[in-house]
Amino acid sequence: MSSIRAFEAAARTGGFAPAARELETTAAAVSYHVRQLEAQIGAALFRRLPQRVELTPAGEAAAAETIAAFAMLRASFMRAADIDRTQLRVTALPTLGTSWLAPRLGRFRALHPELHVDLDLSPDTRDLAAEGFDLAIRNGHGKWPGLRAVKLFPSVFTPLCAPGLLAATQGLEDPRWSDIPLLGRPDWWAAWYRDLGREPGPPANRFGTRLSAEHLDIAAAIAGHGVAIGSPILFEAELAAGRLVQVHPHLAADGRAFWIAYPAVRGLTAKVEAFRDWLLSEVAV
Repeated sequence: MSSIRAFEAAARTGGFAPAARELETTAAAVSYHVRQLEAQIGAALFRRLPQRVELTPAGEAAAAETIAAFAMLRASFMRAADIDRTQLRVTALPTLGTSWLAPRLGRFRALHPELHVDLDLSPDTRDLAAEGFDLAIRNGHGKWPGLRAVKLFPSVFTPLCAPGLLAATQGLEDPRWSDIPLLGRPDWWAAWYRDLGREPGPPANRFGTRLSAEHLDIAAAIAGHGVAIGSPILFEAELAAGRLVQVHPHLAADGRAFWIAYPAVRGLTAKVEAFRDWLLSEVAV
C-alpha cells in the first residue's frame, strides 16, 4: 500500500518532489517505493528524465483508476469524520438520564442543531473508549482511570412524597414510625436517620415495594404508595410542579457527586466541550 500510495501521489501531482511534500517524506523515498511497485508488476510506470518524470502508457492506464480509487477513499474518511463531528454519544445512569437529562435535551438541541445526541441509559459503568461513547455522566468521587471529570452537583437525598400524604408523615423523624411504607434504598434511609442522630435506621418491615431504580421509587411515591428517599436535585421538576413535596428540610449526603467524564486521550473535542458547557449552565440555573 505504501508503494501504491507513492505512485498515486506522484501521478496526481506530476512528480516525485511534489508527492514527497504531500506525503511528508523525500523524493528519493517516493522514487524507491515506485520502483518497488514497478518491480512487483513487471512494468515501468514512469520515465525518469533529467529534471522530471512522466508517466508511461502503462503508468497512465494505472494512474486514472488509482487516483479515482484514492479519491473515493478520501471521501469516505471525510464522511466518517463529518459523522463523528456531528454525533454525540452520551451514557448516563437511568435515573439521572430519565428524570434530569432527557427533559432538558431539547434546550441543547435548540442551541446546537448540528449535533445529534445518542443517549444510552445503563446502571452499569460503560467503557467509553471501547464502546464508542464521547462522554458519561457518572456518580462517584470523580476518579476514573483514563478519564477527565468535571463536577456537576452533589449526590444528596431526603424524604419525598405526594402532597396528599404530607399530613400523614408527621412523626417520620422516628425510625420506628410505621404509618406509611418507605420506598428507596435502605442504606440511604439509614444515612438520613443517622444524620438526625437516630440510630439504628428503620427496620426491614418499614419498606414496601422494592424497585430497581430511584426514578421508579419516585414514581411510586407520586402515585401515593409511600415515602421515597431521593434527590431533590434530580426531581426538581416534580417538586416545582407540585407532584412531590419534601417531607423534611434535612438533606443527607454520601460524599459522592455527579460528574461529566470523558476520555483523556481524546481531549476536549468541540462537541464534548459544547455539551459540557451546556450541562454546567443547566446546573447553574
